[in-house]
Amino acid sequence: MQFTRTGVILCTERYGECVAFYRDILGLPVVERLDDAHSKLTVFRFGADTYLMVETGGEASDHAKTLRENPVWLRFNVRDVSIAAEALRAKGVRVAIRREVWGTVGDFADPDGNVCSLREEPAGEPAF
Repeated sequence: MQFTRTGVILCTERYGECVAFYRDILGLPVVERLDDAHSKLTVFRFGADTYLMVETGGEASDHAKTLRENPVWLRFNVRDVSIAAEALRAKGVRVAIRREVWGTVGDFADPDGNVCSLREEPAGEPAF
């Protein structure tokens, strides 16, 4: 089987806030919107051949969701986690930096409580 593209569908309760977060805070480009009697969604470019589709129908949390509540994290690889974390903090996002034996990450949550993380790739190349 050969795939032409891959994507992640994220169902949200706080749809408008989540769209604004991924568009305005994280800077993901919007590639499509749909708002009709059947669907309400926004599609973002999420890498070279991947998209992130934000839809309605999810359940929000006032805290970062646990792995039991949502076993999927969205990962954003960057050259320097500290610099990226400071840029997010300047926009009001709480970021917790962790240093692991395999690398440095910065964890944060979207307005629905879905966990996201920055991961450092200093050479700009995948570490796996």
